[in-house]
Amino acid sequence: MNLFEAIFAHDLAAPAIHFGGREISYGELRSETLQMAAAITSLGVQRGDRVALLLHDSPAFVEAFIATCSLGAIAVPINMALRLEEQCSILHNCSATLTLVEPELRSTFTTHAPEKLRALKQIVSLDSLPRSAPAPGSIEFPTPSGSETAFILYTSGSTGEPKGAMHRQTDIFYTNQTYCREVLRLKPDDRLFSSSRLPFAYGLGNSFTFPLLNGVTSILCREKPSPDVIARTFAECRPTIFFGVPVVYNLLLEHHRHKEPLDCSSLRLCISAGEALPAHLGEEWEKTFGVQLLDGIGSTEMLHMFMSNHENDVRYGSSGRLLEGYEARLVDENGEPTPDGVEGNLWIRGDSAALGYWEKPEQSAQTFVDGWVRTGDLYRREAQGFWFHMGRSDDCFKSSGQWVSPVEVEGVLLRHSQVARAAVVEDFDAGGLPCPCAFVVAEELESDPSQLEQNLRESLAAALPRFKQPRRYVFVSELPYTATGKIQRFKLRQSLRK
Repeated sequence: MNLFEAIFAHDLAAPAIHFGGREISYGELRSETLQMAAAITSLGVQRGDRVALLLHDSPAFVEAFIATCSLGAIAVPINMALRLEEQCSILHNCSATLTLVEPELRSTFTTHAPEKLRALKQIVSLDSLPRSAPAPGSIEFPTPSGSETAFILYTSGSTGEPKGAMHRQTDIFYTNQTYCREVLRLKPDDRLFSSSRLPFAYGLGNSFTFPLLNGVTSILCREKPSPDVIARTFAECRPTIFFGVPVVYNLLLEHHRHKEPLDCSSLRLCISAGEALPAHLGEEWEKTFGVQLLDGIGSTEMLHMFMSNHENDVRYGSSGRLLEGYEARLVDENGEPTPDGVEGNLWIRGDSAALGYWEKPEQSAQTFVDGWVRTGDLYRREAQGFWFHMGRSDDCFKSSGQWVSPVEVEGVLLRHSQVARAAVVEDFDAGGLPCPCAFVVAEELESDPSQLEQNLRESLAAALPRFKQPRRYVFVSELPYTATGKIQRFKLRQSLRK
């Protein structure tokens, strides 16, 4: 079955998409998707061609993605928030022949796209697409093969250059059968809203495949999801499930405390991913709004979540339990299994795994090994079945000969009432030996850094062994984040080397 058939197999009563004050039915979305497929076909797109989507979260994005994949071409969503040179780098890597863009972007790409985009034949804006209803039976959606790439999702770049994970249509169906059905347990009147955008694996499932494969409603928002925009969407559109990343939940709590009350009365579940959710943040959210905040972990390579907390089975500070349909193992630096309670490198296996990275065979060989995916995350599993994220493997480091997990130290820092955000990275002391350094965003910008540092040193001395305590504190106004809300620790490490 292809994606078009899976979504439009039934005539459904619930609105498919709420967007800009308009509710679009499944029938309307089907008709508009057929028009989009006819337009893409008329532009000469062939099976296997890459079609880049530089589009805001909107019905047009959904239509273009469904049409492209179902025609046998390869959809390549690109983050609208990236710089032009970063977007062009992705276009160059995937060798897209057609790029669909928002009208305001066409002149920019026509004028400034570099010479190296030789494969790019057409840059077409949405307002110039030939849109008319195709004749019945004129559009053929082939049945995809099990090894056929349908879309490429680029990693968010938390550790450097983005890589394009190649996914099949069946990967979408698998994440729906696993995470969506086990954790979300969608109901007919559910309305899903995500602050993470459609070009990312997390947002694609949240706002597109999960609601539309289950006949419920997706709330799409063209605007950047600031706390003001999210608060307005909560009040006007009444979502029942909200998806965000930890930094968004922290900003929403600040908005609720200092600006205006946040109306969460319609919500039955909140979901977090992207980075480990600090325990105190999950606890504070549930205490404030009476809604459980379910943290989990997924990846672009696995398409969506493979571990998660479950409703009424929440352990704040953990990534929850391994989902049915996935296998996981922890290994040490020598490749040997680690027992419960001992941290190790997380390897994961499941049928939603990507085929590899587009045009990057060496990186593919390092990540995809004998059916397993090396996540690059350091984890600890407790005997009760809960998994705890200890940080990225390349973010962890040794101090005094013992491993330091930045996530663990950050969790202690964030419990301090004067700390809004924090990130811990490897630094080096005067003798050239590794030690922790803490970057801290204070809750009150006018606070005295020297006094706050002294308070934090005393607090962490009582909570952590000496080798885990930061030797140095750097107070900043903001931390660098990827578009998916992950802290770019490599940029903080670079700042210390200058």
